[in-house]
Amino acid sequence: MLTPSAPAALTDLDLRLIRVFLAIVDAGGVSSAQATLNIGQSTISAQLATLETRLGYRLCERGRSGFSLTARGEQFVDAARTLLAAVDTFGAQARSVGRKLVGTLAIGMIGHTPTSASARISDAIARFRMRDESVRFAILVRSPGELEELLLRDRIQVGIGYFWHRVPSLDYHELFTEEQFAYCAKGHALFTRAGRISPAEAAQYPWASRSYPVPEAEAALPHPVTAVADNMEAVAMLVLSGHHLGFLPGHFAEPFVKEGMLAALNPARMRYRVAFQMVARTRQHRTEVVDAFIDDMKAAHASRGAARSS
Repeated sequence: MLTPSAPAALTDLDLRLIRVFLAIVDAGGVSSAQATLNIGQSTISAQLATLETRLGYRLCERGRSGFSLTARGEQFVDAARTLLAAVDTFGAQARSVGRKLVGTLAIGMIGHTPTSASARISDAIARFRMRDESVRFAILVRSPGELEELLLRDRIQVGIGYFWHRVPSLDYHELFTEEQFAYCAKGHALFTRAGRISPAEAAQYPWASRSYPVPEAEAALPHPVTAVADNMEAVAMLVLSGHHLGFLPGHFAEPFVKEGMLAALNPARMRYRVAFQMVARTRQHRTEVVDAFIDDMKAAHASRGAARSS
């Protein structure tokens, strides 16, 4: 490993220590990384200290004040992720010499994707696996804003969810539309009359909304908004408190409605549709692996749509 004083060979130990460090970063601290790494805190701390000794500088601050990266630590994170991605790609290529499609495909999704959408994505993966390929899939769940950022930084190759921007360097393909309704919880003052609440009356109560812009929601959302969240589960939690109204996807709210915990305020008048999209870099910046998966996603959605209409 390279140190400030002299260059040294990169070893298997270095790679293991780097993976431990990135697990700590992703977990947000040494103690939080125990579950991910399945080793004790003292061992993790010792491995982190060993890595810092081999590098010759401190990567992070940890202690009672919490966990934070140093300036060098932030630079090292990017370099380490690039290194490990290259190592993984090399491993896949070495195992699959002669295969047509080789590499890693990172897919980012928003939380609580509709069941039907998950089935289509599974269909696309199944189609892709029938190809002459040896590709390592990586799937992660993030908010829409984070997915766009990860796409632009080449941390993921495909994003699936709501996207309100139209970035010139990205291609957008609509997969389907998702319907969302306004809900209140059992403890809310409107619950007993839910189903026939007017937008004007609903506007007199506090609302919970997304921290990221959804133009369709902005047009449908009464005010005042007194709470925001960056994911569906958090919005639901605010609504279920009985102190906020909020829009939720119908498929997501359905189990709570069946349990008598939520009720739609006025399904006929307080609803909107939002496009669920697949996003990737423009064609000239995509690999054959990404193009193949995009083709399979489009085919999976087309076949599901045909089956549903037949």
